[in-house]
Amino acid sequence: MKDRKLLMIPGPIEFTPEVLRAMGMPTTSHVAPNFIEVFGQALERLRQVFLCPSGQPFAIAGSGTLAMDIAAVNLVEPGDKALVVNTGYFSDRFAAILECYGAAVTQVRAPAVGDVPALEEVEAALKGGGYKLMTVTHVDTSTAVAADVKGLTALGRKYGVLVVVDGVCAVAGEEMRQEEWGIDLALTASQKAIGVPPGLALVVAGPRAIDAFRNRKTPVANYYADWTQWLLIMEGYEARQPRYFGTPAVNLIWALNVSLGQILDEGMDARFARHRRLSEAFKAAVNALGMKQVPVSPDKRATTLTAPYYPDGVDRTVLGHIKEAGVILAGGLHPAIKDQYFRIGHMGVVSASDILATVGAIEKGLAQVGYKFEAGVGLAAAQAVLTRQ
Repeated sequence: MKDRKLLMIPGPIEFTPEVLRAMGMPTTSHVAPNFIEVFGQALERLRQVFLCPSGQPFAIAGSGTLAMDIAAVNLVEPGDKALVVNTGYFSDRFAAILECYGAAVTQVRAPAVGDVPALEEVEAALKGGGYKLMTVTHVDTSTAVAADVKGLTALGRKYGVLVVVDGVCAVAGEEMRQEEWGIDLALTASQKAIGVPPGLALVVAGPRAIDAFRNRKTPVANYYADWTQWLLIMEGYEARQPRYFGTPAVNLIWALNVSLGQILDEGMDARFARHRRLSEAFKAAVNALGMKQVPVSPDKRATTLTAPYYPDGVDRTVLGHIKEAGVILAGGLHPAIKDQYFRIGHMGVVSASDILATVGAIEKGLAQVGYKFEAGVGLAAAQAVLTRQ
């Protein structure tokens, strides 16, 4: 009997057999010729996935929070002004990281949980002038709220600030065209839509970000995250030359190269379209089951995850029943509404079958806690989207 649950949380996600086989390979030396080739190829592929041909990629052992730390510590100096476009829990985190390194942080906050600040409000803050950097959380993993990255980046460029995009729950799932849109630095972590087990902080810095780093007047206030060290390492591996600063996560890099190859085989436009379609199908099911969502309107909903409120009379105990039905979901994270909602990730290699299996498990869980609905209504709504030509 199959005894395995489908993991449908907003990371870690499900991984392909090929990626998992790479993780299980005998570990090579970090200066072995075959590993140097793989690492160099992975860095080249990161540019293609981020759609940033002139960017400098970094793949460093660590989490998504390290990627945020890398962006902050290399780009700001004490006293620099930074603007945080705040859409939730992880925007709060970026503000805290920037303040750790001496930045004077201003936050433009969403008017309510599930909303985003208006572009006009962000522009009004930028007009005040003097900002070196603006951060945007593409998708806040705590609320499934998606920011208008393209519009915000255009504002950042208009006012001459560096635009940093936290794409941890977005890159390779949500549409993002780093170079075309003018994003100066984008970051993510391996365990989300990139499709690799946790452990890699992934950053692509554009030319303006690298120039800002090179023109710093003060040393970088972090030893491990300092580009002074890592630029030489990344340039070396891409040139197929062994270099050492800290031992890379060898098996994770092997797996990253496999996953990036799979992503590029699918094609970025096709991948964005697939994520949109699967997201629409899942959200149609949620609506059909009578559940409201945390984002305040459809145009503010992420395509990589969904965050429904529990229906009236239902609480987080339903997640246990859904797990018994074969699917693992995530509870709420945003502290203001933590016990009122739950989260479903649908990114990476997720398929239409995974969507239907998840909706079916949710229906079974809701029925077991006594929630009244027409059996199969969520499945029918999802299937209607999935079978639409």
